[in-house]
Amino acid sequence: MDAERISIAETCLKAAHDGSLSFPDIVGRLIAAGFEGYTVDYRRNEQTYYLPDGDSVQLAMPAHAGPIGAAFDATEIERLVRWAQSGAEEYSYLAFSAQAKAAGCAGYLVSFLGRRVVYFGRTAETHVEMFPP
Repeated sequence: MDAERISIAETCLKAAHDGSLSFPDIVGRLIAAGFEGYTVDYRRNEQTYYLPDGDSVQLAMPAHAGPIGAAFDATEIERLVRWAQSGAEEYSYLAFSAQAKAAGCAGYLVSFLGRRVVYFGRTAETHVEMFPP
């Protein structure tokens, strides 16, 4: 993968964690750079960004507090997504991630092509969220 795309992915990863860009802004930048999606893996503290030709880059992300819960709670994941979408002042991606892990979320796949995010648990249970229109 070329250095410019890696830099864009790094910038978006950092911006998610420091709150300097919103999810829609991050998605827009990644799409403009040619990415088709990415995966967040809370077990490995990594994000992988994918290009349509099969190329990808893995980036380390800051560790998020707490273990991954044994049971996947799709209702709690949905609540957390609504919190993230609300624009609430107290929202942060770090808090979202810690609470998602506690709700049994082992990671999620963001598909720009499918306009959705698939959250998954340790037992491969899933919750799907479509991108807002």
